Amino acid sequence: MILSHFWGLIFHPTQEWNNIREHPLSILRLYLGQIAWLAAIPAVCTYIGTTQTGWSLPGNTQIVKLTEDSAMVMAGLTWLAMLSSIAVIGGFVQWMAETFGSKPTLAQSVAFTSYCAAPMFIAGVCGLYPSIWLAIVAGTVAVSVSTWLLYSGLPTFMQIPKERAFIYSSSILCIALVVFVTLMITTVIFWGMGAGPEFVQVY
Repeated sequence: MILSHFWGLIFHPTQEWNNIREHPLSILRLYLGQIAWLAAIPAVCTYIGTTQTGWSLPGNTQIVKLTEDSAMVMAGLTWLAMLSSIAVIGGFVQWMAETFGSKPTLAQSVAFTSYCAAPMFIAGVCGLYPSIWLAIVAGTVAVSVSTWLLYSGLPTFMQIPKERAFIYSSSILCIALVVFVTLMITTVIFWGMGAGPEFVQVY
């Protein structure tokens, strides 16, 4: 369902955002039926790419892979991190809403967050072929589309003037960046605790 909504948001965004707002799913249905599966795309694809395909650094012909055990742990932690990120950002979306003249439910806020993040989840398919340049290009495109969905969709979804929506959207974007930095720090901590990658060189 989230993918059908996603294409609707690309081609007729106003109608689709209104449809999502007026027919919200419960948080449980959102997670079990949509978010959990979308978050699995980058986790599973990266697991396959790092254990089966491998990658090489510029100027080096050696193929590097991860052991299946370490890749499994990292994929699982990545999946959980993405699920929790959607919940945290969705919570902040609802918490800030009243300040900007809107009163969405928590389910609506989480739904809005998940639809905005959908392009980044879908871009996780590129994990099947680990490449720095592919990751940069796909990541840039995905972040650009997500940002466009955020700024263009918030006035309609929250039913507030565009002037307020711009500040609201910018606040959400800042929170998302803080969440991202927090995840990076958490990753370093987990690596220090022994959950880091274990490499295998294939000649």
